[in-house]
Amino acid sequence: MKILYIHQYFNTPKMPGSTRSYEFAKRLVARGDTVYMVTTNWQGKSNLSYTLEEGIHVYWAPLFYNNRMGYLNRVFIFCRFLWYILSLGWKINFDLIIASSTPLTIALPSIFLKKLKGIKLLFEIRDLWPQLPIAIGAIKSSLVIKLAKWLENITYKHSDHIICLSPGMKSELSSIVTSNNITVVTNLSDIFKFQNYDDTQFKINLPINEKKHLVLYAGSFGRINGLLYLVEIANIVNRINKNICFLLVGDGYDKEKIINKSKEYGIYNNSLFCIDYISKDKIPTLFSRATIATSIFLGISEMKNNSANKFFDALAAGKPVMINYGGWQADLIKKTGCGFIIPSNKPENAAKILDKMINNKEKLKEMSKASLTLSQEFSIENNYRKFEQVIDHVTSL
Repeated sequence: MKILYIHQYFNTPKMPGSTRSYEFAKRLVARGDTVYMVTTNWQGKSNLSYTLEEGIHVYWAPLFYNNRMGYLNRVFIFCRFLWYILSLGWKINFDLIIASSTPLTIALPSIFLKKLKGIKLLFEIRDLWPQLPIAIGAIKSSLVIKLAKWLENITYKHSDHIICLSPGMKSELSSIVTSNNITVVTNLSDIFKFQNYDDTQFKINLPINEKKHLVLYAGSFGRINGLLYLVEIANIVNRINKNICFLLVGDGYDKEKIINKSKEYGIYNNSLFCIDYISKDKIPTLFSRATIATSIFLGISEMKNNSANKFFDALAAGKPVMINYGGWQADLIKKTGCGFIIPSNKPENAAKILDKMINNKEKLKEMSKASLTLSQEFSIENNYRKFEQVIDHVTSL
């Protein structure tokens, strides 16, 4: 089978960010499928317009993107990518389209090519759009909101099957789409790589005293992540426990605000450190240094359905997970004991909870063991089998 796989933010292990589409695509190639991956050179990591990655034919649109960009700039990039998809898809023969969102706008060329080629469309929703951008005020215009909701509806209408990344997403979509046409395939825990990292191959020099407890955040610094809250917590923790430090790894819209606020508190490069993204293949070594891994978001109800990569990386690394939101991940923590939950907007309380947990060695060991056990449920192979079953079901219709 020949598959057109569209994902604007495709990454290889040599790049920072999620490698979900890479892991799935290379397994499709291994079973005998031909995969054409259409993406953007959004990180400026490829000097070529085409590469072959583990047998995946990758077409890199020459478009740079980061979440520091304003809304209009993002729309412009999205529109240019749509044209790139159409111009390339016109020339290639394929039997199935897999389109992974965000952004939701990739539905437009996907639907057009589906109709043109007379084939099936499998649409993957990584975040609930337009609910999230509306919730944080990124989309305010009533006209744009109406258009976004229209696009959401026609996407579901023309997709032969929907994959979403959490049970909560499925529950939300079930009011619009027949539940039989929705399958949950969560983000991935790469257990093998996180449990078999090679310190000699990937040495990461961090300006942190190795004897101190390390609280790690590795991910986006976007507005929706609300990392200024973690800075507030770090400032309070610095006053009550000098043996704890924080490391924030990534980039995004709020990075300068985070650094400036940390400097204002006098904790920057003292008890709070901030470094740029590192490639996915180095992440296991980074997590091995952590005492606790975190997943932080703004305190809005829409985030309860998220499927953050950093949560699943923490499980694969066997690290206690600290989160500040409710929903299905909070339920998993309560059920399995793989971590703990802090208040979403009470830094004093959160700092006290963190300090208490980090000083309880037995509790940390229990949470670490529970994390690694839970990661089996979200392993790459388990999730790929679900993904593969959906593909085979859709193409048999």
